[in-house]
Parts: sequence; C-alpha cells; structure tokens
Amino acid sequence: MEFGQAGTLVNLSYQLTSVSSSDIHCGMGIKIEPISKKSLATAVFEQLRDKIVHGAMEAGETLPSERVLCEHLQVNRGAVREGLKRLEQAGLVSIHQGGATSVRDFRKTAGLEILGAMVVGPGGIINTDIVRSVIDMRATLALQVAGRAAAHCSSEDAESLFALVAQMKSAQDDILVLQELAMQFWGTVVGASKSLPYQLAYNSMEAVYSQVQEHLSHVLAEELRALKQYEALAKALQANNKTSAQKQAAKIVGLGSKALELVLTDLEKVQ
Repeated sequence: MEFGQAGTLVNLSYQLTSVSSSDIHCGMGIKIEPISKKSLATAVFEQLRDKIVHGAMEAGETLPSERVLCEHLQVNRGAVREGLKRLEQAGLVSIHQGGATSVRDFRKTAGLEILGAMVVGPGGIINTDIVRSVIDMRATLALQVAGRAAAHCSSEDAESLFALVAQMKSAQDDILVLQELAMQFWGTVVGASKSLPYQLAYNSMEAVYSQVQEHLSHVLAEELRALKQYEALAKALQANNKTSAQKQAAKIVGLGSKALELVLTDLEKVQ
C-alpha cells in the first residue's frame, strides 16, 4: 500500500477506529456503543479506554455503575468487571471500596501501552502531535539503546545481528519480510544493551507499532532498505564503538522520521 499520500493514512485511521451506527448514551452525555463479537472484557476495556484518553470522561469523574454499564454495553457483569480491572491496571481508573469507579489523570498514571489508542481520535482524526512525539521518542530511544548496546554487546549478540543483516540482504525485494527482520534486528540491539528499562520501553513501542506495521511498510521502505547502515551498526556494536553505533542508528531511524514527517504534513492539509 502506498503511504505517500495523506489519504492512505486517513484510510489507516478508519481501520484503527471502530464506529457503530447504533450509538447510545449512558448518563453524563457519554456515548457508549453495543459490544461486537470479540472478547467481551477486551471490548469493554477498549471502548471505555478510548472514552477516557480522548476526553469524553475526565479525571475525577465517576463511571456509571456496573449495572448501568452492563445494560448499555449489552454484556454480562463479569465482562464489565474484567474490563474495569484492566482499566485499573492500565492506570486509567481507580476502583474504590463499594464498587465506585473514578477516572484517573492518565497523563500522570498510565504507561506507553495507551499510545496506540491515542493516535486515532474520534471520527478517525489522527493526532499528528502525538505521532510526532512517538517519532521523536523512537529516534531518541534508538540512539540511547545503540550507545548502551555498544558497551555491552557480546559476541553472540553480534553474531545474531550479522545473521539478520544477511537475511535482510536476501529479502530486500520483499518489504514485509524486510520489515519483520528489521524489527528482529532492533530487538536484538535492545537485548544487547542488557537494560531492562530499555527492553520494557521497546516492548511497549513494539506493541503499538505492531498494530499498524503492515500499513507503514512502504512509508519506511527507505529506512528498511538501508542495509549498509544496518551492517555498519552491527560492526560498530561488535567493536564496542559507541560513537559509530549512535551515528549509524541515527542514520537509519532518520530516514524513517523524514518519510513519516512528509506524510504527516500532507495529512494536516486534508484533516
């Protein structure tokens, strides 16, 4: 799928957004939709999560009771309770003794895992500010991870990186395979850093990326095909050369950042 035109990104937002024609309202003017056929608890969690992160429910506000949620979401109480429990685990709500549930200020309590839900807002509008922030974070994380990995890269790590580069060279005509191999490459770099915080941050970003991975393949084609830079990064890590590793990492992610910025600029003209 060509992603150079903003219209394609708009199409992606449609795929990431579930909109029902049978909208109903459940107290306090909150629009709640009947649950479709998937994991009921997951559907409850996702719908209420989206209402919170997009501002339909503000910090300090009390959610409708379990009974009311069951009625309007058209699911059983077990699904509602499990969905609320997941919201609490995500730092989006607090469940108080007695059953009352209040919305938390997710900007202070939630983690990276909610970013995917924040990228596409109501009506399928893509929040370009958040996307740019994610792109900046990605670039910063790549440099930091590469620098730390240069100090801790083992011979086994380097061997794995060179093996992945060899596979990437063989797959350079298949962009989807190349994309998957590139993800494995960066996963190996993160592993080579021997840093649990970096690993956890990468896991969260990878979870978000996996939701839109195939739609971004052609946007990131130049980055994915930068095989000389991937190989140079592997060599720098093998040599424990921090300066060179960070330089090559910056070159790789810089290609993707440039391509994504062009898409966002086009998108802002049509949204």
